[in-house]
Amino acid sequence: MAYWLMKSEPDVLSYDDVVAKGVPEEWHGVRNYTARNNMRAMRLGDEAFFYHSNIGKQIVGIVRVVALAHPDSTAEPNDKGQVVWECVDVAPVRKLPKPVTLDTIKQTPALAGMALVKLSRLSVGPVTEAEWRLILEMGGL
Repeated sequence: MAYWLMKSEPDVLSYDDVVAKGVPEEWHGVRNYTARNNMRAMRLGDEAFFYHSNIGKQIVGIVRVVALAHPDSTAEPNDKGQVVWECVDVAPVRKLPKPVTLDTIKQTPALAGMALVKLSRLSVGPVTEAEWRLILEMGGL
């Protein structure tokens, strides 16, 4: 299993919104090739931290990949009629008892190399197993 971090603006889609829907959520709207390629690399059962960006700037929960990369329903076809933007579907797993803020992550030496810190504009990025375990601990799990 691989681990990831997926960012969403909570005023657009929050972790609680995903839980309330009760059905898998298409992680649509990503328009960055690296983030898209990260979703293409995801496998069923992979887990991701759900990160509230802009408002809060914190990891608040965990989601699981329940559908592999497929055309993004919000993407327009290019001039060849192809949809180049893809997404995965995710389902909620668990809310963190204690959100882990970006400031806390930046102040933790063991997390200095994390994609969230190094590639701050990347909306879907990898998380190492060591980073995953440390953040779970910091979040009360």
